[in-house]
Amino acid sequence: MKVKVEIDCTPEEARTFFGLPDVQPLQAKILAEMEQRMLAEMDRFSPEALLKSWMSLAPQGAVQVQDAFTRMFQPSFAVGTKPPR
Repeated sequence: MKVKVEIDCTPEEARTFFGLPDVQPLQAKILAEMEQRMLAEMDRFSPEALLKSWMSLAPQGAVQVQDAFTRMFQPSFAVGTKPPR
């Protein structure tokens, strides 16, 4: 024997029926606070700010990049020398 029960109600009606608390005002306050914090921090995480902070760690000129690669690979490609341990 199969019994199928279909209930058509809104989430608010179901919450009231089961006696659950209404958390919509709390949720609205928390979302507003999160939005305010995200907007305040948005400038810090802008693409320009991220690139500036990342590029400050890398060599600034093409010559410096070339020198860095030369120094990095020079010991392993030198003829007759052993790679550093």
